[in-house]
Amino acid sequence: MSENMPRRPARRGPHGPSIAEKPKDFKKASLRLLGFLKPFLAAVVVALLFAVGGTVLNLVGPNIIGDLTAAIQNAFSYDPSLGDYVVRAIDMEEVFRLCILLVVIYGAGLLCSYVQGLLMATVTQKNARNLRTAISEKINRLPLRYFDAHSVGDVLSRVTNDVDIIGQTLNQSITTFVTAVVMLAGSVIMMFVTNWIMALTAIAASLIGFTLMFLIMGRSQKYFARQQRFLGEIDGHIEEVYAGHNVVKAYNAERKVKDTFNAINYKLYNSAWKSQFLSGLMMPLMTFIGNLGYVAVCVVGAALLVSDNIANFGVITAFTLYVRLFTSPLSQLAQAFTSMQTAAAASERVFEFLGEEEMADESGKMRYLAPDTVAGDVCFEHVRFGYEPGKIIIHDFSAAARAGQKIAIVGPTGAGKTTMVNLLMRFYELDGGCIRIDGIPTSELTRANVHELFCMVLQDTWLFEGTVRENIVYSKQGVTDEEVVRACKAVGLHHFIKTLPHGYDTVLDDKANLSAGQKQLVTIARAMIENAPMLILDEATSSVDTRTEELIQKAMDRLTVGRTSFIIAHRLSTIRNADLILVMNGGDIIESGSHAQLLAKGGFYADLYNSQFESV
Repeated sequence: MSENMPRRPARRGPHGPSIAEKPKDFKKASLRLLGFLKPFLAAVVVALLFAVGGTVLNLVGPNIIGDLTAAIQNAFSYDPSLGDYVVRAIDMEEVFRLCILLVVIYGAGLLCSYVQGLLMATVTQKNARNLRTAISEKINRLPLRYFDAHSVGDVLSRVTNDVDIIGQTLNQSITTFVTAVVMLAGSVIMMFVTNWIMALTAIAASLIGFTLMFLIMGRSQKYFARQQRFLGEIDGHIEEVYAGHNVVKAYNAERKVKDTFNAINYKLYNSAWKSQFLSGLMMPLMTFIGNLGYVAVCVVGAALLVSDNIANFGVITAFTLYVRLFTSPLSQLAQAFTSMQTAAAASERVFEFLGEEEMADESGKMRYLAPDTVAGDVCFEHVRFGYEPGKIIIHDFSAAARAGQKIAIVGPTGAGKTTMVNLLMRFYELDGGCIRIDGIPTSELTRANVHELFCMVLQDTWLFEGTVRENIVYSKQGVTDEEVVRACKAVGLHHFIKTLPHGYDTVLDDKANLSAGQKQLVTIARAMIENAPMLILDEATSSVDTRTEELIQKAMDRLTVGRTSFIIAHRLSTIRNADLILVMNGGDIIESGSHAQLLAKGGFYADLYNSQFESV
């Protein structure tokens, strides 16, 4: 990236959205997420219907269990004349019928839950796949301006953490929310249908416990938020320290780093202890609510049974089950709503990314320059550009490069050298002026076509996990092994590759210990394989020693033959044989000419050169 490139501080969030993060607009985020689910709407509706069906069947079960208990109870009756209970034969036919009915009901409920789970898992994973695909495609359509203002970690977090959160929430919370609502409403209805006095008793007892639970949840929420914030801080601190571990050692800053860690760690411990302690009260409290409901139902049921004979043992048995079915949905609703808030927050980040302004559509552009037909004439005509609106850094840049020429661009840091290369590659669009290749404005060509015309070697090397051969060939098709070897010999890399365990088939990963210079040589060989008609070298020899630099310089001399080459260099010794040297400062060309001409002028270039060499 350019040395002029403005950057804003990236939001630090190594874990993506925290569980305490809430959406700015819950309704809008939810509607956008539902809109993305539109292709799967039918499957979601069917899954919800199965969820409702399974819930209703589970609600019917306790009532049948009550009838079963009553059928067994009827075999025991009190005979006033005898003053004792009389045992009659149990109606085993009725008991067997009710047992079969229970097996069918709970079996059907299990089948409904299985189908619902299968459908929702399929829908959520396909939706997550579509979201990742949309983000991946979006990345290729975004201008580099976006990545100048957002860290790589932030973009990756949207692709991984945020999409995973959305998938998990859709898979669990939506059906949980629906089944909890149906279970809650159904259990209340069934309790009132069975016995309204005991229904009021169960609800009143449960509400007392849930009031306590919601009070505790309200107090614990802020501690969870602090826990996530301090967790992010301590992760960021550790990442920074270990990334610069050598610097910490060199400056004897271990004590200062340790003190900072301990301060953050204590805050994390304090907030985590409070949040975990309060959240740890939830399960005992839920047990208390359930037990309180059971006790209240048994006491009131026994009173009704003794006094008015309104209730029987079957009703009491059914109510003990309904109390459990009534209390569990309330906690499920609270958890589901929290998860849906987190998913809505993740959705905002994902859809914010998908809604970013894209590069202009180029499907209508018909002009095309075939790489094998390009001569390589490049002309900059009054180019104006700024990374931010109203902040122009390239004011009026004009220059011309004839086919096959070697053009060097030099100047102090921040002069705009790399910016000009970025504009030439159409990584950014001009604010004014025009750049022509063989007389055709680059704005009339597609970006992909412009990129075909150049091979690049950047200051920052990039290698992926793959073999040496794969890294050199990269996306080039039809490259033979002989061409790869020839390119590596040209840059002086062949001997080193032969010393690797598997030669050109050695996998470059964390175990492959390549120096910075060796990595740069691989990227130079990659540029030679690309064999494009024009070449860009952005500080290509900055990471190699003097001896290797001489070897690379000879290879570059061969590589630049017949190609229009643009060379950005701080080591002025590498561009003495350039056909044209452009000296930039403050976004403008202040001097131009050959090496000898510029030295003879005794101007800005001569001062730069003489500051590096005591004698010419």
